[in-house]
Amino acid sequence: MCLYTYDGTFEGLLTVVFEAYERKAWPTAIEQENLAQPIMFGQTIAIATGEEKVSRVWKGLQKKLSVTALKALYHTFLWEQPGFEMLIFSYIKLAFDSSQSIEDNYAASCVLQVQQAAKQMFREKHRMEAFVRFQKTADGLYYATISPDFNVLPLIIQHFEKRYADQRWAIYDTQRRYGAYYDLHTVSLVNLDLPQNQRHGAMPVNAFAEEEDKYKQLWQVYFDNVNIPERKNPKLHLRHIPKRYWKYLSEKQPRGLQARISQ
Repeated sequence: MCLYTYDGTFEGLLTVVFEAYERKAWPTAIEQENLAQPIMFGQTIAIATGEEKVSRVWKGLQKKLSVTALKALYHTFLWEQPGFEMLIFSYIKLAFDSSQSIEDNYAASCVLQVQQAAKQMFREKHRMEAFVRFQKTADGLYYATISPDFNVLPLIIQHFEKRYADQRWAIYDTQRRYGAYYDLHTVSLVNLDLPQNQRHGAMPVNAFAEEEDKYKQLWQVYFDNVNIPERKNPKLHLRHIPKRYWKYLSEKQPRGLQARISQ
């Protein structure tokens, strides 16, 4: 057995690929160094991220894979499901070891799984872009919290940067405890050092602008008026707006709610 550990970054995972080829020691497992468990039999190899090694692996992949496939690999990394590191490694090794393109080789399980992961990421990305709701704070910052199934925050930043280019905003991922902050010029990834009892990323009720609750109530009234009871189709509604996204929507909150939308 050969366990490789890395720092949890995409660059770190590419460094693992380089080291595995350099050592001719193929991993049986790849884990983040802060999550790795000691193994009784076999070898544990701790890999430090190296910029030059990352560059060499990436340039090699660019010769083997299309831009679409490269994006799918990165999206699989953000997918974060159990075993995603070995899935990515298997895909890359197959690409490097093959003389022809592997992108349509769905007989290879790693190719099919990477495509499926990328599709799941695509759906989650677009749902987050559609369902994120900002609330204005007293100091003029538009703030939203999300808790997506996958780590899509890096993928939705560009959408909000373009759509809300004239206002300061922040989106905080309550599950992964980091966020994106736009200051009218650039977007920065930030980590909030929150007390244990506030790690859900919620802001105090009094932090929001006074008119925020009025806007929410207006939206609820609008939704009630455009909704036609005779045409109600719950199954279709749930298909387009799964229940796990309702927590983001003003029209789904209890009437007269004075606090922010709970995450």
